[in-house]
Amino acid sequence: MTDSIKGASNDSINNKRRDFIVKSTSVAATVAATVAASVAVTGSLTACSDSADEQFAAAPDFTYGVASGDPLTDRIILWTYAKFPGADAAVTVPLTWQIATDANFNSIVSSGKIDASESTGFTAKVDATGLTAGVDYFYRFQGPRGSSSIVGSTRTLPAANVASLKFAVFSCSLYSEGFFNAYDAAAKSDAQYAVHVGDYIYEYGAATNEFGNTDAVALARVAVPANDIVSLSDYRARYAQYRSDPSTRALHAKMPWITIWDDHEFANNAYVNGAENHNAVTQGDWTTRKNIAARVYHEWMPIRSDTTNLLKIYRSFDFGSLFSLHMLDTRIEGRDQQYDNFGDKDGGVTRYIAGITPNAAGVLPDASRRMISTTQQTWLTSQLTASRATWQFLGNQDIMARMWIPFSVAQYFNPANANPTAGGAAVQAYLGAKATRAVGGTAALTATQTALLDPAKNPRLPYNLDSWDGYPANREQLLQTVKSLNKKLVVLSGDSHNGWFTILTTLAGEKVGVEFAGTSVSSPGFESAGLGGLGSSLDGSALVPQLGNAAIGAGLGLIDDLNYSDTIRRGYLLMTVTSGAVKGEYVYVSTVKSSTYTASVGRTITVGQAGDIVYS
Repeated sequence: MTDSIKGASNDSINNKRRDFIVKSTSVAATVAATVAASVAVTGSLTACSDSADEQFAAAPDFTYGVASGDPLTDRIILWTYAKFPGADAAVTVPLTWQIATDANFNSIVSSGKIDASESTGFTAKVDATGLTAGVDYFYRFQGPRGSSSIVGSTRTLPAANVASLKFAVFSCSLYSEGFFNAYDAAAKSDAQYAVHVGDYIYEYGAATNEFGNTDAVALARVAVPANDIVSLSDYRARYAQYRSDPSTRALHAKMPWITIWDDHEFANNAYVNGAENHNAVTQGDWTTRKNIAARVYHEWMPIRSDTTNLLKIYRSFDFGSLFSLHMLDTRIEGRDQQYDNFGDKDGGVTRYIAGITPNAAGVLPDASRRMISTTQQTWLTSQLTASRATWQFLGNQDIMARMWIPFSVAQYFNPANANPTAGGAAVQAYLGAKATRAVGGTAALTATQTALLDPAKNPRLPYNLDSWDGYPANREQLLQTVKSLNKKLVVLSGDSHNGWFTILTTLAGEKVGVEFAGTSVSSPGFESAGLGGLGSSLDGSALVPQLGNAAIGAGLGLIDDLNYSDTIRRGYLLMTVTSGAVKGEYVYVSTVKSSTYTASVGRTITVGQAGDIVYS
């Protein structure tokens, strides 16, 4: 999703389109009831415990704590940052690392030496081997002055016979917008692994008119450095600031992470050859900036790096026989420029329509446009084919489902045609037609309602061309591959700053899988643009007063494939996987403007092996 939808000021046309939705939606009041129905699960929590603060204070040589990631059955990446306070930048810090089966390190199972030096920004990471599948471990780093890092806990991937696993899913953590309470809540949960699907940092500077900076001064979370990050020192300083956050340090120390980048680790709306938020005149060569951003990402994240090509980070993880997790790079590795990133007055709509309109030879011009490269798609096909796990998960940056809005409503998004009264009536008419069909079948529809529900007469249009909707041919290829392999597909997505659960369908409407898209850790969503009340119209829950619980998960909203949405709250996804089902809990925090908060489960969605779905 572009930052115009998230609230940035650089695309006023799209902002006006989204802003009009809420002005023309008369059913927004039902969202309040949805919010009130959340079940509190944690009580009031603070961002970091006193004992953890004391541990960090006692380890001054290890300012940003420790982290682990990219677990395999026999190894795991360990990470830290080490620099002598006040030391010259050229002073290398020799370190010893240790892994043990107990927190007191009486049973050390693996250890070694590594340096933290200026060449890596004083970060250090090692691929610790010789471990056992499905075992909890403790680890630490020790410096030459007798200092020691805090003790981290981690876990290898499970053996093949594992019965159940839990992991937390995150995206879009914007430091200046507020506190990372979602990280804190997850650290207190029973999740065993953390999966971050992108926007771990943001590149924007500290100006008050930059995205997410409204409360930065009051919250003492002003971006460092003050400019948009471009240079090597800029990116390193920004990662250091994010890793200074106590909730971030605590979650990294608590469990292993599996991460993938999105655009803001580089620049907003990035693609292979550029980005919306990159100005070559003032910020230099894009390839240079891209390579710097990738280098620093690998320095600061506990990721297993391919030193021959730091831009290649798509990879797979097998969680026993339960599921395989394939982490995709839909942003940097192969993406063509977005339709809505050319500066067109219509936001790229004309380009999009031209792309999906067959030429004289019956060929779609869009067919050659890529979200992921042919190379990555071939790799994914081979991974899916080879996996014998029950479930196939894709860790994916952008919304994959068809988020299409009917033209009868979408036409009023255009500022040139803005008409709140007509727009509100259009939403009511479309939802009313769906409600009538749900109760009485097609025979109960009027001629007008029948026309509204006929895609040939009332075509559906995508609202976000930065997502997979902007690359429909490439998406269709992927879904057809999954269909032909008969795999049970679950996609995990981020980027949009809102919570979604969708059915993944081909262009012919065939169900191929499901998508759990989590809301952001802190970045503002639709509510920041006055669109918080839109969710119930999008997913059809606005019809609960008429249809009761039958309206939940029935696809009765403006978007056919959308069965749940939350356009108000921040948080994370807690996933539980067994051979029989995948359960996703949408955990929301009450605020990101204070480090004291409550956490609640807004919706639990369970998908069975047979494709049955339960909403609770």
